[in-house]
Amino acid sequence: MNLTKENRREQDEYFEDRAGTEDARYHVVPHDEEGWAVRREGDDQLSCTAKSQEEAIDEAKKLAEQSGTMVYIHGKDGKIEKQLEYGNE
Repeated sequence: MNLTKENRREQDEYFEDRAGTEDARYHVVPHDEEGWAVRREGDDQLSCTAKSQEEAIDEAKKLAEQSGTMVYIHGKDGKIEKQLEYGNE
């Protein structure tokens, strides 16, 4: 999965802008080495990596449900394709 340099830069800037928020969201993003990754906004380290997007989505859903936040699912080009909300009620 090769993001263009521009898409990678946009993705990195987005995460930097969201850093430090109390309800940081989880993003399923392409990962050059492992296939797919889950990354929490504001965290430098990945939450996890997975060989398939579906595996990464499943893990992101679990994390978001525990935190009462959202999951953003990115496509191979790095752009957000879908969002899922798991707010605390």
